[in-house]
Amino acid sequence: MPLLVLLRHGQSQWNLDNRFTGWVDVNLTPEGEAQARRGGELLKEAGIHFDREYTSVLTRAIRTGEIALHAAGQGWVPVVKDWRLNERHYGGLTGLNKAETAAKFGDDQVKVWRRSYDVPPPDLAPGSEWDFAADRRYHHAKVPSTESLKTTLDRVLPFWTDEIAPHLANGETVLVAAHGNSLRAIVKHVFDVSEDDIVNVEIPTGNPLAIVLDDHLDPLSARYLDESRAEAIPHFVKGAR
Repeated sequence: MPLLVLLRHGQSQWNLDNRFTGWVDVNLTPEGEAQARRGGELLKEAGIHFDREYTSVLTRAIRTGEIALHAAGQGWVPVVKDWRLNERHYGGLTGLNKAETAAKFGDDQVKVWRRSYDVPPPDLAPGSEWDFAADRRYHHAKVPSTESLKTTLDRVLPFWTDEIAPHLANGETVLVAAHGNSLRAIVKHVFDVSEDDIVNVEIPTGNPLAIVLDDHLDPLSARYLDESRAEAIPHFVKGAR
């Protein structure tokens, strides 16, 4: 049966600094590397053998996948990197300290920008320090000036449909090492999570979520490999689908 494993990258330097990161390419901290390594050890203990991996074009996700696969003894697994699996673009909030931003705009406003489904942060000003329009990684893409979870899903879903889903439909075992919001977009689609419910879904760092799918790529079962750090899995805890 098809098996999909979602792995959120380990702690990055800007996670540690409490800054809005989005598309900024920051590296893992030593703690983030340890989280990725532990994720790979869990995959090895579970006896999961991958056919391929997908990740974003951001270092923290790329390295998380590399570290995890090496820890699982599967460093040879083919990898596809694509910008459509990038973290959500935080627009004008990019680079700002989260606590200072809340003090400036208010906790309620920042919560709306961070957690709502379809309300994006303010646009990033063209030519700003974090303008990625000239980045070679995105020469073939229309770089957004900001994104909500909804518009993140709008770019993730075509990649899922065209690239990831066909391999799963062939019965392959696939690892997606990516980011909190790009993985939440996949979870929303796979589990058919409502717009209201997806805002409460969290993906823990470095804890593989293994999802067994049927021939139609509907989920049959799902579990976090580290049960001590598991978050609620949409629908399965509710007994639906």
